[in-house]
Amino acid sequence: MDLNVTAFRIVNTLTSENKDDKRTVSGRAGGVVGGPARARKLTAKRRREIAIAANKARWRRKEDKA
Repeated sequence: MDLNVTAFRIVNTLTSENKDDKRTVSGRAGGVVGGPARARKLTAKRRREIAIAANKARWRRKEDKA
């Protein structure tokens, strides 16, 4: 195979965006992949701690506005 063809294929592969792969697309699609992956890694106890902290933060904001 010609060296120039090989170089072109490598550069093209590294710089092109694959629309089907959710991990390579920025924005919302990345969150669709990342959120569930993070949730699988967390223990039930840690998820509960995060949820409680988020709930307290939401209520704290409402009290500050009143």
